[in-house]
Order: sequence, then structure tokens, then C-alpha cells
Amino acid sequence: MTEQNMYDAGLGKTPANFEALTPLSFLGRAARVYPDYPALIHGPLRQSWAQTERRCRQLASALRRRGIGEGDTVSIVAPNVPAMFEAHFGVPMSGAVLNTINTRLDADAMAFIFQHAQSKVVLV
Repeated sequence: MTEQNMYDAGLGKTPANFEALTPLSFLGRAARVYPDYPALIHGPLRQSWAQTERRCRQLASALRRRGIGEGDTVSIVAPNVPAMFEAHFGVPMSGAVLNTINTRLDADAMAFIFQHAQSKVVLV
């Protein structure tokens, strides 16, 4: 006799209760389903999911216009601020790889990371 997980009982995967999400599909879905809900609150800044998706697409577009694309590395040196949040979506939207660098690292550690990452763009 097989024992069924109580969380699976009567809950077959349907579009209503299951959707495989990647970070980018999560953002798109959140912007579609909850466009006016807050995605980001930082001090006085309040940003909805629709606004966040728009800003991330603008970042991706700006990177692509500058020749950044599939497989390129974009580094960002920033604390936990809205720009860092948006980079987590906008950079992958351009096809590039995001390399986040801790602002508390010393210069030697940052230099090592930059050399290894071969960043095409550094956001600060």
C-alpha cells in the first residue's frame, strides 16, 4: 500500500494551482496577475509589479542597445536597493549573466572578482 502525501491529496496540478516559475516568468506573471500590488517598498518609494516589470524591461533594452546579450556578464556593486532588485530581473532579460558584488568587500577582493567575471558592464 502506498502512502499518499497529505498535501497532494485531491490536488492534481492544474493551471489554477500550479505554474512552473523561473525568476523571469515569476515577474511576468506577477505583473499580469497583480499589476497594481506593491512589488517594492524602499523608504518613500512604492513600486507596483507592473512598474517593476516595465523598469526591468527598460534596463534589459538599454543593455541590449549597448551590445550586451547572451552570455555576457554584467556586474553590479550596490547595497540592497531598488536598482539591485531590478538588476536581478533586467540583466537576465537581456540574456546576460548577473554578477552581484558585495559592497563590503575590499579592493583586492573586488579586483579578483572583476578579473574572473570578465564583466562587459559594471553598474554602481
